[in-house]
Amino acid sequence: MNESKTITVDRKQSHVETCLNKMVYFDSKTTGFEHYEFTHNAAPEINHNEIDLSTNMFGHRISYPFMISSMTGGYGKAKHLNRSFAQTAEKLNIPLAIGSMRQALENASYRESFSVVRQFAPSIPILANIGAPEVAKGLTNQEINLLIDIIDADGLIVHLNPAQELFQPEGNTNFKNFLKKLQQLTCAIDAPVIAKEVGCGISSSTAAALADAGVQTIDVAGAGGISWQKVEEERYLEQFQHENRFSPSVLRELLNWGIPTAQCLTDIAALKEDKKQYQHIKVIASGGISNGLDIAKAIALGAEICASAGMMLKALHDSRLEETILTWMNDLRAVMFLTGAKNITQLQKTLISLKKG
Repeated sequence: MNESKTITVDRKQSHVETCLNKMVYFDSKTTGFEHYEFTHNAAPEINHNEIDLSTNMFGHRISYPFMISSMTGGYGKAKHLNRSFAQTAEKLNIPLAIGSMRQALENASYRESFSVVRQFAPSIPILANIGAPEVAKGLTNQEINLLIDIIDADGLIVHLNPAQELFQPEGNTNFKNFLKKLQQLTCAIDAPVIAKEVGCGISSSTAAALADAGVQTIDVAGAGGISWQKVEEERYLEQFQHENRFSPSVLRELLNWGIPTAQCLTDIAALKEDKKQYQHIKVIASGGISNGLDIAKAIALGAEICASAGMMLKALHDSRLEETILTWMNDLRAVMFLTGAKNITQLQKTLISLKKG
């Protein structure tokens, strides 16, 4: 294995270990969900045990409005992690997105760490994943087909991570011509393309540009959860022992850079309301989702479903993955009961407002 491929393998393993063992969450910015509240419905006219959490996404009827989001693949232990995620997602009938598949294009050795998900999750929506720098550089039709075929994917995530690449010791900050190449990609692929940030959020203007390039679904992945700048800063300090790239006062701002998840949702909802050509955009809310109340608020603010990566990784590490997801769904069901929403469509229309005071 050549040096560049070894670096990619080491980086992927380091990412998982850093997320599990280091404090890499935003510390001066939140998701913004805490500023919103529902109006209590004292006469909900529904039975709690008849509330329906199922919804449609990626051409499937899924049991819950939730997805296990992109995490890993491309190194030895990732096969075990992805197998466990796939088994749980299949059991619960929810979508699963896998981590960046750049390594699968570079090296056939670790493709099984990705393909294992379809083996253990034959019937759910599964999403492939590649980074914006790879798209900006240009993907051949053969490479695009390989990404889809490895996992028999129902869609392709293109993850947008300029802040992460900026901080990454070996980062690729070549994003020029990305939108042009993205449009070529969406025209060349039969499966839907999903644009996803990794924790800094997507503004309404960026959402419009992505939709103009042919993207059908946007995962806002806003600020408030894991800061991938902090993840890469930890790796940088491990390698070089000190940070001399940025002014100390600027560093803190950059480590907490991003648009809160709730703001992303309200801004994109306003875009869809104001400009009819964007009404078709489907929105996934991720970035700091930590319970079923967050999920309920996100859906009421405009999301179709929610997703989580870091919290799911920790839950799996603690052998509580299925338990955690089902607890979040109980949270969601409680909120729906107390607002009188009997299904996800009604929840999307439920009044949510900024807290007073």
